[in-house]
Amino acid sequence: MLQFRFSTVLKELSQSNLKRPLTGIARSKSSSPNPHCFRTSCPDARVISKLKTLNAGVHRHRPLCAVPWTRSFCTKTEGAIESAEQVKKDEDSATSKRRKAGILPSLEDLLFYTIAEGQEKIPAHKFITALKATGLRTSDPRLKECMDMLKITLQSSADGVTLDKHLFKKCVQSNIVLLTQAFRKKFVIPDFQSFSSHIDELYESAKDLNEGQVADYIPQLAKFNPDLWAVSLCTVDGQRHTVGDTKVPFCLQSCVKPLKYAIAVHDHGTEYVHRFIGKEPSGLRFNKLFLDEDDKPHNPMVNAGAIVCTSLIKQGASNAEKFDYVMNFLQQMAGNEYVGFSNATFQSERESGDRNFAIGYYLKEKKCFPEGTDMTSILDFYFQLCSIEVTCESASVMAATLANGGFCPITGERVLSPEAVRDTLSLMHSCGMYDFSGQFAFHVGLPAKSGVAGGILLVVPNVMGVMCWSPPLDKMGNSVRGIQFCTDLVSVFNFHNYDNLRHFAKKLDPRREGGDQRQNFRPMDYESLQQELALKNTLWKKVSPTETNQDSSTTVVYRMGSVGERN
Repeated sequence: MLQFRFSTVLKELSQSNLKRPLTGIARSKSSSPNPHCFRTSCPDARVISKLKTLNAGVHRHRPLCAVPWTRSFCTKTEGAIESAEQVKKDEDSATSKRRKAGILPSLEDLLFYTIAEGQEKIPAHKFITALKATGLRTSDPRLKECMDMLKITLQSSADGVTLDKHLFKKCVQSNIVLLTQAFRKKFVIPDFQSFSSHIDELYESAKDLNEGQVADYIPQLAKFNPDLWAVSLCTVDGQRHTVGDTKVPFCLQSCVKPLKYAIAVHDHGTEYVHRFIGKEPSGLRFNKLFLDEDDKPHNPMVNAGAIVCTSLIKQGASNAEKFDYVMNFLQQMAGNEYVGFSNATFQSERESGDRNFAIGYYLKEKKCFPEGTDMTSILDFYFQLCSIEVTCESASVMAATLANGGFCPITGERVLSPEAVRDTLSLMHSCGMYDFSGQFAFHVGLPAKSGVAGGILLVVPNVMGVMCWSPPLDKMGNSVRGIQFCTDLVSVFNFHNYDNLRHFAKKLDPRREGGDQRQNFRPMDYESLQQELALKNTLWKKVSPTETNQDSSTTVVYRMGSVGERN
């Protein structure tokens, strides 16, 4: 009976709700029995009376709510809403005051404070010097807008030498993310000055070597001074360092072999290219007339393989079109730095190229070329590519493009596919150093390619590219000073592919701030995460205020921090 009465009441209640529109959604504190609730409907007095009776008969110990069986939603009253809005306004006002007070400065402000070191103005040369200390150059294409604005701004400044905060911010705002990463030591090699000092020491150590002979089987190469010696490096973040005769042009010679192989794989894919060329070290001299058991050249790093690889580039086009195509590729790899051509070396190569002509005819006899290939035309193209000129500086950017997965580090452009880079580095590691490839892989453990002009193109994957150049060669055809430098490099730094980064404590790790210091990482607190979105979860850190003596005002000094702090 009780259940029947209960169902009847619910039915009447529901009918009452359906007949009445939604009213009184939000009520004031004075008109609602519960100031923090509102109702979807208001049942009539007859229904409420029945509910009271039911409640009294069933649950005598529990008092009935004044407005039962209505769906209520908890919300804030008008007073509470006004209070919340006032709190938000107060917080915004406080944030604004803190920003004006320098507690939440912009990235440009923080960069200014870092360089100014408490001064009101920054001399332009001080900014340039600090920039170079990070490894960046003023000629870096990524900083073009900043450098152009700096020149214009200095012309409009009072003394033409210094920048106040407003002018400084105007100069750097277009490149603030890159500059922030540089000054916060967020590049792949944080302590770049220390690293560069070690490179200079290794350079000087190798400079004392006097062994080796300049290649003379190509007459034009024999004219180079044996005392020339240069090392250039470029990291995957575009940090640059050079020492020695780094602006003297020289021909790539065999150093072009991995580059044109990369272009062929980029255009056609690995499977197609290796229908014509093998992947194994030959164990023979680079210019031997010898093929593998499948009548293919052993790999693209020996002359036979490089000649066949040349035939795969831009098939069907004229030599002029092919040459322009490769030159454009190499210029993109070099970040549009110097890539030239030595016609004298080309003529000298062709006149003394009997061995390569013999290899070409042998390859033609064994049907190693794609169908329809003009062998003599391909040999001309082959000699042209060997005669392409670079400097140590431009070639180091090419090597860095390989180290950076096919992206040129100073332009940010994708030049080569990941597949092409991976396969190129693999063959450089196993076959790139002529008959010394096995020993080089064992002692140095890095992909490299040497050339008879004296160059060694060295790649430290995901870190940097290096070009060493010195004309005197050892009996294997590799630069004497270049081999010594590469060997010393991995004896000081843990760049060898099989150096254990966790337990090999005897070597320096330039990828860590502090070199060989194995530092623990601990979290730290910040007042604001505003800059996190701009810099991939990184933030500027306020260090400490210093009191000035002149007017007793406080000058806030900042340094670059990160979301973590090292012990």
